[in-house]
Amino acid sequence: MSALSVTTAAPGAVVDPLTGPAALLSMSVGSVPLSDALAWTAIGAFVVAAVLQWSGAVDPARYLAAGAWVVFGVFWLTLAPHYYLEVKSPIETLLAVAALPLCVYTGYLLVRGRGSLLLLSKAVAFMGLIYLPVETIPVVKTWLIETTASQTHFGMELLGHSPGLEEGANGYQSRFAFDPEETVTGRTTYIITACTGIGSMAIFGGLIAAVKAPLRRKVPALALAVGVIWFLNLVRNVFIGLASPWGWFQQDFFVTIATEFMGAPADRTSYIVAHNFIAQSLSIVALLGITYLVLRILPEVLEPLEDVLYILTGTEYDLADALGQELRADGGERRSDGDPDR
Repeated sequence: MSALSVTTAAPGAVVDPLTGPAALLSMSVGSVPLSDALAWTAIGAFVVAAVLQWSGAVDPARYLAAGAWVVFGVFWLTLAPHYYLEVKSPIETLLAVAALPLCVYTGYLLVRGRGSLLLLSKAVAFMGLIYLPVETIPVVKTWLIETTASQTHFGMELLGHSPGLEEGANGYQSRFAFDPEETVTGRTTYIITACTGIGSMAIFGGLIAAVKAPLRRKVPALALAVGVIWFLNLVRNVFIGLASPWGWFQQDFFVTIATEFMGAPADRTSYIVAHNFIAQSLSIVALLGITYLVLRILPEVLEPLEDVLYILTGTEYDLADALGQELRADGGERRSDGDPDR
């Protein structure tokens, strides 16, 4: 997922017209970009499938959810050129390409009768309902991007840097106005939607909303996930936002990798290393840690996660046993005296 990324913008840079595979990004259905149309279609189908399941029509729900997974996979595939040609992110490119076969396989399992995947489908529906409005409603998007930029700037000030904020290429007051004559690379960064952490928040929000559990445990689990993601996201933005202009990773070894193997300008090396290699790798570790903390509060989330592991490996897992938790009927943990937790 491109959650938490920062886009580099060189002063006066001109973006070449999209050609080849990248042209997928410019395709549209009417006035709606293709990727947005696919995303809304998939999420809408997931929501309808959840309603059908709730009303007792399980088989129609399975078939509709199966189709939604296929559309969802195609949506991610349309983003692969962007991650490869523009973001220069090997991790995000591989995930976007791998999403299609994994989503198709998920749909296949649903058609074959694996009804437990309806819970994972419902979780994706909630994820989309959290993320897509933020991405598509201008006032919400503006507030989130500019607030994140302001908070990131405050973090830079704590470290002795105060570049100020100006309008970025995306039209928001989100660009860190470093003087190109005073920095090492002459480049800077600006905040986009993916830099706000909303993608990661949507993942946990969707999982937590989908499972059956008391609110007294759902609310703390959600607050923990959102709070930790928000803090780590700001740390990540500050790190990338300073590494790029000040050339923290402009060593010859990294420059060779960025220019020879990734086709990037030499002065973009520090951004690529900080964002695509260091920050994205640490984000995976952080998400695993947050998942563990959420599971200690809300072990019901184990069920959709077990299905994710089954899709990836073809093997059934008992994560509750692996974590050493004894689960009661509704998924809650039992105390050592045998009484349900409160």
